[in-house]
Amino acid sequence: QVQLVESGGGLVQAGGSLRLSCAASGRTFNRNAMGWFRQAPGKERELVATITWSGGNTYYAKSVKGRFTISRDNAKNTVYLQMNSLKPEDTAVYYCAAARDYVSFPLSSDEYDYWGQGTQVTVSS
Repeated sequence: QVQLVESGGGLVQAGGSLRLSCAASGRTFNRNAMGWFRQAPGKERELVATITWSGGNTYYAKSVKGRFTISRDNAKNTVYLQMNSLKPEDTAVYYCAAARDYVSFPLSSDEYDYWGQGTQVTVSS
């Protein structure tokens, strides 16, 4: 059974940092792009960042560029999201996702086949 399990969410003050982790099990995703999405109450799910299988290319939403960093450790089948200078508007449930096989740079949620259960990030002002 394939599982993506996120961890590292929590409550933090504005300006603080959190590091999210997403551990995959049940299959290897070493050749799959991975992404982080988020969904705030009353809003649609949005792509925050994505990383190619090698880690050589990344994409960031404009709202997080320069503050968030996506990375991966293929030996551990794990992807990370380092979040710095957090703002109250970053408050959301954050989801890890694994892209469909052979999709090299997925920017749409439709291109992701596996999803984690989500982890809550709350940034207080």
